[in-house]
Amino acid sequence: MKDNHKLGIALSLLGILAGLLAFYLIASQYNQVIGVKMADGRTDEATSVRITYAVLGWIGISAGAIWAAVLYGFIHKEKWAWFWGTVAATIQLLVGFFPAIPAMDSHLPTPTLSVFVLGAILWFGMLFIGGVDKKIITLTFIAGLAYVLTFIDGVAPIAKYTTSHDDPFWNGMYVMSQQVSWWGAAAWAMFIFAILKKKTWSIPLGIFAGTMSMLAGYPLGLHNAFFEVHRFSMFLPAPLFGTGLVIYLALPSTRRMLEAWNAAE
Repeated sequence: MKDNHKLGIALSLLGILAGLLAFYLIASQYNQVIGVKMADGRTDEATSVRITYAVLGWIGISAGAIWAAVLYGFIHKEKWAWFWGTVAATIQLLVGFFPAIPAMDSHLPTPTLSVFVLGAILWFGMLFIGGVDKKIITLTFIAGLAYVLTFIDGVAPIAKYTTSHDDPFWNGMYVMSQQVSWWGAAAWAMFIFAILKKKTWSIPLGIFAGTMSMLAGYPLGLHNAFFEVHRFSMFLPAPLFGTGLVIYLALPSTRRMLEAWNAAE
């Protein structure tokens, strides 16, 4: 499958379709999900949907445009095409997955999961066309999970901020942590791209991303677990993944693996 430009062209067309699909589906569900949240008295969640769906819509539509450039690249057999296809697919994975959570919570259909499935096919397809080593695919896939989970940890504080004005400390904590999670998610995405581009600074970038996941995620998750839901918090997987990846990236064997990948043709 390596350097299969015909497959790349087919996947690029699929990527453009996924971008258009994301545009339509998020727009069609935007007010529907907000309306159901408001009717259920969950104005806090309606606020988070109002902001988050818009952000995901913007970057999801942009990913479709990236696929148009990638299509051009594959038609002309450019070496950079598979990498930028991976960038677009990475965006579409998040765009397709997250909107399903508030929709599912309100017992609504989750059509954006179709974009997530297409994004997964496109993501693995680009890595196979790029001839990426299986160990690197595994590492970047796990980092991709941290990327999605860390983004989700940045959504929760938007809702919690609106319902915590009687608790000044935690109200402030939600403000402080929200963008830290989203910056951490962006850092995880950049970590994936840095590894694929064989950058020597990918490990410190991954350590930064993992630390951002921990700094924002542990306070949110532990507070939620011990004082709110009294069970394992769904906000803890992001910092736990971040902790595990930081430890893994600090190992000498990981450094040797990435140096070998960087030196490969």
